[in-house]
Amino acid sequence: MPRHRTAAPYSRRRRWTAADARAALGALSTSGLTASAFARREGLDAERLRRWRRRLIAESRRQAAVAAAGPEVIELRPRRPEPVEIVLLSGRVLRVSETIDVSVLTRLVATLERPGC
Repeated sequence: MPRHRTAAPYSRRRRWTAADARAALGALSTSGLTASAFARREGLDAERLRRWRRRLIAESRRQAAVAAAGPEVIELRPRRPEPVEIVLLSGRVLRVSETIDVSVLTRLVATLERPGC
């Protein structure tokens, strides 16, 4: 007595998802049948199997190309601090980095503005 096969989910669907296509193509590869014979047996359109096979192969090639290219590298170079000019009461010009510590700058200005310096 012939065994009754349960229809695969992909054979009942009007539109396939990528998962449906992978399941159908996996079943095709393990069946040992040609795409046409498998499609007849499953009640599918053979051209649908061929289209999905091409589509999934192209997708996997794109993913492999992206993976082979490696991650995109963005180089962040530290910005050089801009010099700041400070004109002291004595008329002297003090050039310091914009990143100078405030307490160091305060002591420096106090020293340079002292009488006799």
